[in-house]
Amino acid sequence: MSPPGEEHGPEQRFAHALDTLRACPEFARLIPEVRSNLVCAPPGAEGPGDVLAVEGRITVVGGLPHPSGPPRAGASDHMARLVLELNRRDPAVRAGINFASTPALDRWLDRYAAERDWVVGVIDRGREPAALEREERPSIPWKAEEAIRAAGGRIPKLMRETAAVGKEPLSFLVGSDPASVVEDACALARAWAAEAGDRYITRWAQTEEPQ
Repeated sequence: MSPPGEEHGPEQRFAHALDTLRACPEFARLIPEVRSNLVCAPPGAEGPGDVLAVEGRITVVGGLPHPSGPPRAGASDHMARLVLELNRRDPAVRAGINFASTPALDRWLDRYAAERDWVVGVIDRGREPAALEREERPSIPWKAEEAIRAAGGRIPKLMRETAAVGKEPLSFLVGSDPASVVEDACALARAWAAEAGDRYITRWAQTEEPQ
């Protein structure tokens, strides 16, 4: 028998959130070519090595989101650092997920977010200092600051990057825990699917041709 409370520990809650994501085919359509990852920074997390994430990221198998490996602390760098940077500014932010960004999706997301009073921050990579353009790790604090600046000093719930040479634009959704982030991501994906029909965000995520 597990010790009291162990079945509800951070690893178990993370795994339950992944189970919910696995059952959301609409989110598979939003997975970018670099793939998605779900991350969670437990209380006291200081660096990426403390942050839970999916080993190998989240891919698409059979039209469904599919974790490539098990949850593991230290399995993410980019997403983990972004959530940690936001957490330093707002301790309520502990989890996040990334997904694709395209002009059509971005326009729709702006309307979707406005209807829910979500704060949106656009990371304008055209403003990125030249010294940071070639390296992801040093650019993460700048990305967090740029998103907050673009959101008028508020912590964004939804962020997206503008296009840059050699970089796939991404969207980021953050929240207080993996379950709520996945719930919001799946609701968003279902709403987009209802709006867009059979259109896929990336052909990489398209496991079969729409009819």
